Amino acid sequence: MNQLSPNEFVEVEGAIRAATDAILSEQRPDGHWVYELEADATIPAEYVLLVHYLAETPNLELEKKIGVYLRRIQGEHGGWPLYHEGAFDISATVKAYFALKMIGDDIDAPHMARAREEIRKRGGAIKANVFTRILLALYGQTSWSNIPTIPPELILLPRWFPVHLSKMSYWARTVIVPLLVLCARQPLAKNPRDIHIDELFVPGVGAASPRAPHQSAGWSAFFAGLDKVLKAVPWPKGLRAVAIEECRRWTTERLNGEDGLGAIYPAMANSVMMYDVLGYAPEHPDRAIARKSVENLLIVKEHEAYCQPCVSPVWDTALVAHALMETRDEKANAAAARGLEWLKPLQVLDVAGDWAEEKPDVPPGGWAFQYRNDYYPDLDDTAVVVMAMDRARHSRLAQRQYDDAIQRGAIWVNGLQSRNGGWGAFDADNSYYYLNNIPFADHGALLDPPTEDVSGRCVGMMAQLGVPADDPKLKAGVDYLIQVQRDDGSWWGRWGVNYIYGTWSALAGLNGAGLKPDHPTMKKGADWLVEIQNPDGGWGENCNSYKLDYKGYEPAPSTASQTAWALMGLMAAGEVDHPAVARGINYLKATQEADGLWSQPHYTGGGFPRVFYLNYHGYPKFFPLWALARYRNLKSGNSRRVEFGL
Repeated sequence: MNQLSPNEFVEVEGAIRAATDAILSEQRPDGHWVYELEADATIPAEYVLLVHYLAETPNLELEKKIGVYLRRIQGEHGGWPLYHEGAFDISATVKAYFALKMIGDDIDAPHMARAREEIRKRGGAIKANVFTRILLALYGQTSWSNIPTIPPELILLPRWFPVHLSKMSYWARTVIVPLLVLCARQPLAKNPRDIHIDELFVPGVGAASPRAPHQSAGWSAFFAGLDKVLKAVPWPKGLRAVAIEECRRWTTERLNGEDGLGAIYPAMANSVMMYDVLGYAPEHPDRAIARKSVENLLIVKEHEAYCQPCVSPVWDTALVAHALMETRDEKANAAAARGLEWLKPLQVLDVAGDWAEEKPDVPPGGWAFQYRNDYYPDLDDTAVVVMAMDRARHSRLAQRQYDDAIQRGAIWVNGLQSRNGGWGAFDADNSYYYLNNIPFADHGALLDPPTEDVSGRCVGMMAQLGVPADDPKLKAGVDYLIQVQRDDGSWWGRWGVNYIYGTWSALAGLNGAGLKPDHPTMKKGADWLVEIQNPDGGWGENCNSYKLDYKGYEPAPSTASQTAWALMGLMAAGEVDHPAVARGINYLKATQEADGLWSQPHYTGGGFPRVFYLNYHGYPKFFPLWALARYRNLKSGNSRRVEFGL
C-alpha cells in the first residue's frame, strides 16, 4: 500500500498537532464547545427594531456596534446579501437600512443612499418577502392588506385538515403560532424615535407577486383565491378569542426557558411581541424569560456586535469529539470524553415533542442542536452524538456508561424514519409539498422532508452500531440514498453547502453500510468529487448552487470546510490513495494559519435554501483537523476502509 513518506508524515502530524492544540484551548470549562453562528444582516437588524417596537431603553453602545457590523457587511452592489459576496437581497436590504436609520445613520450618507437607490430600482420596500412586509406592517409602513392572511383559527383545525400546523416543519410552527396572534391583533410598534422609511416606497407600485418562483401556477392561484376569501370572512369574536388563547397556551407550553421558543430567533422575537400585544408586562415571567432568550443570542465584540439566529453547542461539541478522537492523541481523547460527558445529560428522555404527533409510539431519546430544545430534538445531532459515544465506548475513553444513551438515541432515530426510507431533520414524513404554495410560504421552506445529508448520517449510525445489512430499515435507508443520487454522481446537501456536503454525507453512510468502493454509486460519487476539485487542490461551492435552475456544478473559491468534506467523502469511497486526496491535503497544510486553524469568509452552512444561510465559525476549524487525522490514520494503517459511519 502507498504509505506516507517520513517527510510527509512529519508535515501532516505537525498540522494535526497544531490544530489539536488550538481546538483544545477553545473547550469551555464544563467540557463543551460552541462557536459563533452567523447569518446575514436580517437578524441583527430585526434585533434593533425589536427593541424600538417594544419601546425599551436602547443600549446605545450595543446599537453603535451593530451599526458597525451592518455597514461592514454591506455588499459592493449597495445592498445586503444573504451570504458573503452574495447577490443583492431586497428583504435583507430593507431591514438593514431600517435598522441603520433607527440607529441614527443619515439617510443621505453614501451607504444609505446607495441602498435606497437599489431598493427603489427594484420596486421599493413593498417588493420584499412576506416576513419583511409583516415587520413593515407592524411599524405602520404598509397595510395589512399586503400580508397573506393567516387566521389564528388555524390552530383549532383538526389534524386531518390539509392545512395544519403538524404538517409544517418545526421552525415554521414555532414562528407562525405567536405570529398568528400578531396578525390577528395587528398592533403598531411603539417606535419612540418615530423613525419611518417612507422613502423606500415607490408610489403606485404594488406588493410582490403572490406567486414565488418555486410555486406552481395552479396551487398558487387556488391559495391566492383562498386568501381573498379569508380576508373577507367576518370571524366570530368568540371563536377568535378561543384561537388566540390556544396560541398563547401552545407558545407558553413550549417556551423553553432562557433558550427560547424553538431556540431560534424569529420564534423567540415573535413570542415576546405576542406577550406584549396580549398585555403582559415586561416583568411577567413568561415575557421576561422570552425576552432574555433573545438577549442570549448576542455576540458582542470590541468594535462590532450582531445577533445570532440560534446557537449550536450540541452540534459543535459532537463534531469536535469526532475530530479529536480521530487524532488518537491522549489529551485530545480526554477532552473528547469530557465533551461527551457534557452531552450525555442533554439527551431528551422525558418529553414527547411535536414529532410524536406523527410517531406517537416512539419513545423520546434525541438530542437538540442548541443547549435545550426539548420539544424539538433533531435526527442529525442525535445520529452524530450516538456515533461519537459509540466510538468512545469501543476505545479506552469509556466502558459501558454510554450504552443506555446510545440505545435510546438509536431507537428514536430508527423510529423517525420516513416512509420513503429517508430521514428529515425533526419530523417523520413531513412531505406535504403542496403547502409550499401557500402565499405565506414565499420562502419555500415550510417543510422538513427527508434529505440526503441527514439520511446519510442516520444510515451511518445504524451501520456503525452493527445493524445487519439485510435489516429492513437499514436497507430502506441505503435504497433511498442510491435512488436520490443525481445523474452526475452527487447528492444534494440540505444543511450544508451543498452538493459537496451532501456527497460526503451520503458516501460516509453508504460506506458504513458496507458498499464497496467499486459499487457504481460509490464510484460515481467519488468521480464527481475528483472532477470538481479546484486547481489549488481545494474544493469550494457557492450558496447560489441552491438556485431553482441549477444545471450542474459551477466553480467557486476553495474553503477549508468544503475541502475537508470532499476529502472525507473520497476517503469513505476508498480513494485515500487517489492523487486528488494528496492535493487536497496539501491545500489544507498550505492554508493552515499561524494559530493552527483555518478561516474562511464564505458561508458553508445551510439554513433555508435560497433564503437563509449560515456561517458556522467552527467548521473551518474542526473539519480540516478531522480530515487530516483520518488521512494520516488510513495512510499509516493496514486498512484503507473508514470503519465509522461518519
